[in-house]
Amino acid sequence: MNVTACSIRVGPYTFDIRRAGDKGEAVILLHGFPETSHMWIPLMVRLQAEGYQSAAADQRGYSEGARPADTMDYAYSELAADVIGLADALGFQRFHLIGHDHGAGLGWLVTHLHADRVISWTALSVPHIDAFSQAVANDSDQSEKSQYIQFFQEQGAAEAAFEDNNYTLLKSVWDKSDESQIQEYLRVFRQEGALTGALNWYRGSMSGASPRQPIGMISNPTLMIWGNQDQAIGRKSIDATPALMSGYYRLLELDAGHWLIQEAEDAVADAVITHLRTFPDQ
Repeated sequence: MNVTACSIRVGPYTFDIRRAGDKGEAVILLHGFPETSHMWIPLMVRLQAEGYQSAAADQRGYSEGARPADTMDYAYSELAADVIGLADALGFQRFHLIGHDHGAGLGWLVTHLHADRVISWTALSVPHIDAFSQAVANDSDQSEKSQYIQFFQEQGAAEAAFEDNNYTLLKSVWDKSDESQIQEYLRVFRQEGALTGALNWYRGSMSGASPRQPIGMISNPTLMIWGNQDQAIGRKSIDATPALMSGYYRLLELDAGHWLIQEAEDAVADAVITHLRTFPDQ
């Protein structure tokens, strides 16, 4: 069993993707910042062993062939269209969806917009985006935890900070990753425009110029995995999420931080497999 790398065309863009398995129910995995599809390799190996096929792309801004310059090309509607385009290109009519960090924020929207195509939804770290947005606006703890977002929106300054002293700041973020993963991340972020492309998620999908619209109730079977030591996501929005679920919802709270795959790989994989087994495609 192994994870293979290839590229796939979606509209005008070419995405670098990783795949595991070629049969069974499909799973699409969405990474966050500042990571790539490499983060999902341990889970993809496990999914293949359990009879699933999976695909994870280096998303818009991260893939060299999918790195538009305009920040508005990173609006959530554009990013959601990438996910469905990827599913179509892979022949995944219906699929389980899993996302972490920015990928989780995007996954909530994809699940809302394309509920008929998402068999089940698993969010790592980021709760329902309506609950999260409300917490950023109204909860002092979450507002403080989210201060970095404003800095990330400063074009040029954020890139310079991450690139300074041979990417020291980025390397400090990856303190839960092993050396091989760090080198793979650096391979991507050293490419021309990659840091800007990644940071454009904050500029195109989270800025005042492109406010995130509420998505409302989610009915798809949902697993939420959150680390209670998460430095970016406080408890307020986690507690507010159940009220926005009209279907099955389970919260798994782990004694971990934000980098759940790296910190609690087995617990995350076990919970994901159980969730997918509980809600097969009908």
